[in-house]
Amino acid sequence: MGYWSPASRREELQRGAMSVSAEPVPLSGVAWASSPAALPTAWTPILSTVEGAAANFGKGFGQKSSYYLCQSCQAGPGDVVADVQVLGERTALPAGYAYAQEFLEPRTAVSKKKRVCVRLVPVGTAELVVFDIKLSSKSKAVPHYVKIGEIGSFAIWCKKGHAPKPKPLPKPRNISLTLKQLSLETAEPNQAKMEFPSEKSATHFGSKHASLKRHDSIYEASNLYGISAMDGVPFTLHPKFESSLARGTHAFSFLNNLNIKSLADIEKEYDYTFVVERTAAARLPPSIC
Repeated sequence: MGYWSPASRREELQRGAMSVSAEPVPLSGVAWASSPAALPTAWTPILSTVEGAAANFGKGFGQKSSYYLCQSCQAGPGDVVADVQVLGERTALPAGYAYAQEFLEPRTAVSKKKRVCVRLVPVGTAELVVFDIKLSSKSKAVPHYVKIGEIGSFAIWCKKGHAPKPKPLPKPRNISLTLKQLSLETAEPNQAKMEFPSEKSATHFGSKHASLKRHDSIYEASNLYGISAMDGVPFTLHPKFESSLARGTHAFSFLNNLNIKSLADIEKEYDYTFVVERTAAARLPPSIC
């Protein structure tokens, strides 16, 4: 069984979050835990200092239990850590701050001589946020980190930076405005308007002119998915046939020239036995000498 590096879980969570946003993810919480097994998912205990020493608080003369400082790095909506402070037992809790959470097993307690408090703010409302926390000995300096205090034999450092800006979301399009732009009518009141026939204004058989009322537009939102390419096209006969219909009793005389064939006539006229093709297919290929 391999050794679990103290920074491996934190780095894994940060890599998973950065793979989604491609930017550093601020911390979403700071807490105390008596053991890694007591932590919920997405929380990472700080098990060692930057020098590699064990980072268990409370372990010393007459102390039976120990506990670890932990941090959460969870991308998405919610709160982020804007600031972390170490306060003495007689220092009042500043406004907007809260003591670090505790995930402790039975018979385990955290010392109250010095306490860690955090300020949580909603995502997108803070300019500076905390991205990471490290521990070291009191004599060790951690580059690019700010020292926030000391507890026991450890110095606590945090890394701050500007909060990543959320990516702008595309504005939803106004469908009603888009449909209005599809209208064939112009905005000029004095300009001639194009009109088309509709079912409500259908005229008698053979009429040449039809109009579409303003409130019967085929481009309304309610008809957008029910129109076809033939909507708005008037149904009229060719002038050649209109002249024939206008002659009264001889209106359909042009139909006398049509020869209507039965199914038997069509089969007899176009019957083909395929005898030549069958004979050619039955011939044997010439023998090869």
